[in-house]
Amino acid sequence: MLKQQYETSLEELKKSQELEIKTRNESFKEMEASLSEKIGELNSLNNSLNGQLKAEEDRRKALREKNQKDSHTLYLEQELESLKVVLDMKNEQLHQQDKKLMQMENIVEKNIKLDECLKKVQQENEDFRARMDRHAALSRQLSTEQSVLQESLEKESKVNKRLSMENEELLWKLHNGDLSSPRKLSPSSPSMSLQSPRSSGVFSNPAVTPR
Repeated sequence: MLKQQYETSLEELKKSQELEIKTRNESFKEMEASLSEKIGELNSLNNSLNGQLKAEEDRRKALREKNQKDSHTLYLEQELESLKVVLDMKNEQLHQQDKKLMQMENIVEKNIKLDECLKKVQQENEDFRARMDRHAALSRQLSTEQSVLQESLEKESKVNKRLSMENEELLWKLHNGDLSSPRKLSPSSPSMSLQSPRSSGVFSNPAVTPR
Protein backbone atom coordinates (compact mmCIF):
# COMPACT_ATOMS: atom_id res chain seq x y z
CA MET A 1 0.00 0.00 0.00
CA LEU A 2 2.80 2.42 0.88
CA LYS A 3 4.59 1.59 -2.35
CA GLN A 4 1.44 2.26 -4.38
CA GLN A 5 0.83 5.60 -2.65
CA TYR A 6 4.44 6.60 -3.24
CA GLU A 7 4.27 5.68 -6.92
CA THR A 8 0.92 7.47 -7.38
CA SER A 9 2.22 10.61 -5.66
CA LEU A 10 5.43 10.56 -7.68
CA GLU A 11 3.53 10.04 -10.93
CA GLU A 12 1.23 12.98 -10.13
CA LEU A 13 4.26 15.13 -9.29
CA LYS A 14 5.92 14.11 -12.54
CA LYS A 15 2.83 14.97 -14.61
CA SER A 16 2.42 18.29 -12.79
CA GLN A 17 6.07 19.25 -13.36
CA GLU A 18 5.97 18.21 -17.01
CA LEU A 19 2.77 20.20 -17.59
CA GLU A 20 4.24 23.22 -15.81
CA ILE A 21 7.43 23.03 -17.88
CA LYS A 22 5.44 22.66 -21.10
CA THR A 23 3.18 25.59 -20.21
CA ARG A 24 6.14 27.79 -19.27
CA ASN A 25 8.02 26.93 -22.45
CA GLU A 26 4.99 27.77 -24.60
CA SER A 27 4.46 31.01 -22.67
CA PHE A 28 8.14 31.90 -23.00
CA LYS A 29 8.10 31.23 -26.74
CA GLU A 30 5.06 33.47 -27.17
CA MET A 31 6.60 36.20 -25.02
CA GLU A 32 9.91 35.91 -26.84
CA ALA A 33 8.21 36.20 -30.22
CA SER A 34 6.20 39.20 -29.01
CA LEU A 35 9.27 40.88 -27.54
CA SER A 36 11.28 40.23 -30.69
CA GLU A 37 8.51 41.78 -32.75
CA LYS A 38 8.34 44.80 -30.45
CA ILE A 39 12.13 45.16 -30.52
CA GLY A 40 12.03 45.10 -34.31
CA GLU A 41 9.33 47.77 -34.34
CA LEU A 42 11.28 49.90 -31.87
CA ASN A 43 14.46 49.52 -33.90
CA SER A 44 12.60 50.53 -37.05
CA LEU A 45 11.05 53.49 -35.26
CA ASN A 46 14.42 54.37 -33.78
CA ASN A 47 16.02 54.37 -37.21
CA SER A 48 13.17 56.48 -38.56
CA LEU A 49 13.49 58.96 -35.70
CA ASN A 50 17.24 59.10 -36.15
CA GLY A 51 16.70 59.86 -39.83
CA GLN A 52 14.18 62.54 -38.99
CA LEU A 53 16.49 63.97 -36.33
CA LYS A 54 19.42 64.06 -38.70
CA ALA A 55 17.26 65.69 -41.37
CA GLU A 56 16.03 68.28 -38.93
CA GLU A 57 19.54 68.93 -37.66
CA ASP A 58 20.77 69.42 -41.19
CA ARG A 59 17.90 71.71 -41.92
CA ARG A 60 18.55 73.66 -38.74
CA LYS A 61 22.19 73.98 -39.64
CA ALA A 62 21.29 75.31 -43.04
CA LEU A 63 18.88 77.78 -41.52
CA ARG A 64 21.52 78.95 -39.12
CA GLU A 65 23.98 79.44 -41.90
CA LYS A 66 21.49 81.58 -43.75
CA ASN A 67 20.50 83.36 -40.53
CA GLN A 68 16.83 82.82 -41.25
CA LYS A 69 15.41 82.11 -37.83
CA ASP A 70 11.78 82.91 -38.33
CA SER A 71 8.69 81.54 -36.62
CA HIS A 72 8.81 78.43 -38.78
CA THR A 73 12.38 77.82 -37.73
CA LEU A 74 11.39 78.10 -34.07
CA TYR A 75 8.60 75.61 -34.67
CA LEU A 76 11.05 73.18 -36.26
CA GLU A 77 13.41 73.58 -33.34
CA GLN A 78 10.58 72.74 -30.96
CA GLU A 79 9.68 69.73 -33.06
CA LEU A 80 13.30 68.68 -33.00
CA GLU A 81 13.37 68.83 -29.22
CA SER A 82 10.15 66.84 -29.05
CA LEU A 83 11.64 64.22 -31.35
CA LYS A 84 14.67 63.96 -29.10
CA VAL A 85 12.43 63.36 -26.08
CA VAL A 86 10.46 60.69 -27.94
CA LEU A 87 13.68 59.07 -29.11
CA ASP A 88 14.98 58.92 -25.53
CA MET A 89 11.74 57.30 -24.38
CA LYS A 90 11.89 54.71 -27.18
CA ASN A 91 15.48 53.94 -26.35
CA GLU A 92 14.51 53.36 -22.72
CA GLN A 93 11.70 51.05 -23.81
CA LEU A 94 14.13 49.15 -25.99
CA HIS A 95 16.50 48.78 -23.04
CA GLN A 96 13.68 47.42 -20.86
CA GLN A 97 12.71 44.91 -23.54
CA ASP A 98 16.31 43.70 -23.69
CA LYS A 99 16.26 43.18 -19.92
CA LYS A 100 13.04 41.15 -20.16
CA LEU A 101 14.53 39.01 -22.91
CA MET A 102 17.58 38.27 -20.74
CA GLN A 103 15.28 37.32 -17.85
CA MET A 104 13.39 34.94 -20.12
CA GLU A 105 16.62 33.28 -21.18
CA ASN A 106 17.53 32.78 -17.51
CA ILE A 107 14.12 31.21 -16.84
CA VAL A 108 14.52 28.84 -19.79
CA GLU A 109 17.90 27.79 -18.43
CA LYS A 110 16.32 27.12 -15.02
CA ASN A 111 13.63 25.02 -16.69
CA ILE A 112 16.30 22.91 -18.37
CA LYS A 113 17.93 22.29 -14.98
CA LEU A 114 14.51 21.44 -13.51
CA ASP A 115 13.95 18.90 -16.28
CA GLU A 116 17.32 17.30 -15.52
CA CYS A 117 16.38 17.13 -11.83
CA LEU A 118 13.07 15.47 -12.75
CA LYS A 119 14.89 12.82 -14.80
CA LYS A 120 17.19 12.15 -11.84
CA VAL A 121 14.19 11.71 -9.52
CA GLN A 122 12.61 9.33 -12.03
CA GLN A 123 15.80 7.24 -12.12
CA GLU A 124 15.90 7.15 -8.32
CA ASN A 125 12.27 6.03 -8.34
CA GLU A 126 13.11 3.18 -10.73
CA ASP A 127 15.94 2.10 -8.43
CA PHE A 128 13.64 2.24 -5.41
CA ARG A 129 11.00 0.21 -7.24
CA ALA A 130 13.59 -2.45 -8.10
CA ARG A 131 14.65 -2.64 -4.44
CA MET A 132 11.01 -2.95 -3.39
CA ASP A 133 10.50 -5.80 -5.86
CA ARG A 134 13.55 -7.61 -4.51
CA HIS A 135 12.33 -7.06 -0.96
CA ALA A 136 8.88 -8.44 -1.87
CA ALA A 137 10.44 -11.52 -3.47
CA LEU A 138 12.57 -12.11 -0.37
CA SER A 139 9.50 -11.67 1.87
CA ARG A 140 7.58 -14.23 -0.16
CA GLN A 141 10.48 -16.65 0.08
CA LEU A 142 10.76 -16.19 3.85
CA SER A 143 6.99 -16.61 4.20
CA THR A 144 7.14 -19.88 2.27
CA GLU A 145 10.02 -21.15 4.38
CA GLN A 146 8.17 -20.13 7.54
CA SER A 147 5.09 -22.05 6.41
CA VAL A 148 7.20 -25.15 5.75
CA LEU A 149 8.86 -24.86 9.15
CA GLN A 150 5.49 -24.30 10.85
CA GLU A 151 4.07 -27.40 9.19
CA SER A 152 7.13 -29.43 10.20
CA LEU A 153 6.82 -28.12 13.76
CA GLU A 154 3.16 -29.08 13.92
CA LYS A 155 3.95 -32.58 12.70
CA GLU A 156 6.72 -32.94 15.25
CA SER A 157 4.38 -31.65 17.96
CA LYS A 158 1.79 -34.27 17.03
CA VAL A 159 4.43 -37.01 17.13
CA ASN A 160 5.65 -35.81 20.53
CA LYS A 161 2.09 -35.67 21.83
CA ARG A 162 1.40 -39.21 20.63
CA LEU A 163 4.63 -40.47 22.19
CA SER A 164 3.79 -38.66 25.42
CA MET A 165 0.36 -40.34 25.53
CA GLU A 166 1.92 -43.75 24.88
CA ASN A 167 4.46 -43.07 27.60
CA GLU A 168 1.72 -42.11 30.05
CA GLU A 169 -0.22 -45.24 29.14
CA LEU A 170 2.83 -47.39 29.74
CA LEU A 171 3.50 -45.67 33.06
CA TRP A 172 -0.11 -46.22 34.10
CA LYS A 173 0.12 -49.88 33.23
CA LEU A 174 3.43 -50.11 35.04
CA HIS A 175 2.12 -48.44 38.20
CA ASN A 176 -1.00 -50.56 38.16
CA GLY A 177 0.90 -53.78 37.59
CA ASP A 178 -0.64 -54.52 34.19
CA LEU A 179 2.28 -56.32 32.62
CA SER A 180 0.23 -58.88 30.75
CA SER A 181 1.01 -57.33 27.34
CA PRO A 182 4.72 -56.48 27.25
CA ARG A 183 4.76 -56.67 23.46
CA LYS A 184 2.75 -53.44 23.20
CA LEU A 185 5.62 -51.33 24.51
CA SER A 186 6.59 -48.58 22.13
CA PRO A 187 10.01 -49.00 20.56
CA SER A 188 10.50 -45.29 21.03
CA SER A 189 10.99 -45.79 24.78
CA PRO A 190 13.76 -48.42 24.99
CA SER A 191 15.17 -46.90 28.18
CA MET A 192 12.04 -47.76 30.20
CA SER A 193 12.62 -50.90 32.35
CA LEU A 194 9.58 -53.01 33.09
CA GLN A 195 9.66 -54.35 36.66
CA SER A 196 7.26 -56.40 38.67
CA PRO A 197 5.27 -54.53 41.28
CA ARG A 198 6.74 -56.81 43.89
CA SER A 199 10.35 -56.11 42.96
CA SER A 200 10.00 -52.40 42.19
CA GLY A 201 8.64 -51.45 45.58
CA VAL A 202 6.72 -48.54 44.07
CA PHE A 203 3.37 -49.55 45.54
CA SER A 204 2.89 -50.86 49.08
CA ASN A 205 -0.42 -52.62 48.35
CA PRO A 206 -0.44 -54.70 45.11
CA ALA A 207 -3.75 -56.33 46.10
CA VAL A 208 -5.71 -53.27 44.80
CA THR A 209 -4.44 -53.61 41.26
CA PRO A 210 -7.43 -53.50 38.88
CA ARG A 211 -7.94 -56.14 36.19
